[in-house]
Amino acid sequence: MGDVVRVCGREEIEAGSARRFDVDGHRIALVRIGDEFYAIGDICSHENYSLSEGEVMVEERELECPKHGSTFDLRTGEACSLPATKAVPVYAVRVEGDDVLLELP
Repeated sequence: MGDVVRVCGREEIEAGSARRFDVDGHRIALVRIGDEFYAIGDICSHENYSLSEGEVMVEERELECPKHGSTFDLRTGEACSLPATKAVPVYAVRVEGDDVLLELP
């Protein structure tokens, strides 16, 4: 198990949205869907572009890159559509009280 760090308060991210955090050298897109939180690498694997600026696809549990439209599975990090073909990292997230915690590798 890696280091566990507090990323933000639970209410700092609206449901259906994403926000970028820089945590111990990791650029992370933290996404909230309802009461669930997901954390994936913030850099699109196709081109150096911030995923947290993209659209959250709630039903699909995916995040769309705003540059070229590739989508990434929030649970696995796998690229779901072209032009991206490589996965982005995923991070374990848990909520304790009002704190959103992230486990770093």
